[in-house]
Amino acid sequence: MASDNFTAALLEVLKHEGGFVDHPKDPGGATNKGITIATFRKWMGKDSTVEQLKRITDDQVAHIYRKAYWNAVKGDELPSGIDYAVFDFGVNSGPARAIKYLQTVLGVTADGKIGPATLNAARAADPVRVINELCDRRMAFLTALSTFATFGRGWKARVDGVRSKAISMSSKQQTFDGGGNEGIIGKPETVTVNVPTGTNTVSTPKQESPKKLWAVLAALVVSVATGVAKQMGLF
Repeated sequence: MASDNFTAALLEVLKHEGGFVDHPKDPGGATNKGITIATFRKWMGKDSTVEQLKRITDDQVAHIYRKAYWNAVKGDELPSGIDYAVFDFGVNSGPARAIKYLQTVLGVTADGKIGPATLNAARAADPVRVINELCDRRMAFLTALSTFATFGRGWKARVDGVRSKAISMSSKQQTFDGGGNEGIIGKPETVTVNVPTGTNTVSTPKQESPKKLWAVLAALVVSVATGVAKQMGLF
């Protein structure tokens, strides 16, 4: 999970949403930064006007996106990358639909509500596979819409961008968690050396730097020599 992904995910969403529009073929009506007038009124008051929507503040934008979309898809609890892919889908086509499509990809009951079964399946799945399949299914849904001829080009560009960014986010999280390449040093490994009584087991990381390795070896040699000397009664 990556509970701090909301800000990054919101910035990506806003790149696609743009400013105020009121397209006659858009069923959402007046929209600013991806927030429709109906959504704005739900969260800012039923008497909110289109003029107020035009002047929406950054704080209002963040508040609405977190409450209406990010929390709805439980973004804080989903794996990194998957959280953004579902979040953006939810913004574009509704959280319930985005969740159902995710659940279908994961092979769990598609009830539109994220619970323990969905979260466990998401955490156990390959994030890249989930992201790719979710974006494929999302694109198929959009292609079938009657408004695809009008908005299709922009939708495709958006889904392509989401796919790429989400996979990048998932890869960064896997690297941070220690998946894949372990880096130059690698995971610690215990190395046991048989030495006379009184000396200790030495634990050192794999592929340690030459200076540190020589320091460990030097200490080991001194320890062994001291033990042998004591056994021989030299001091």
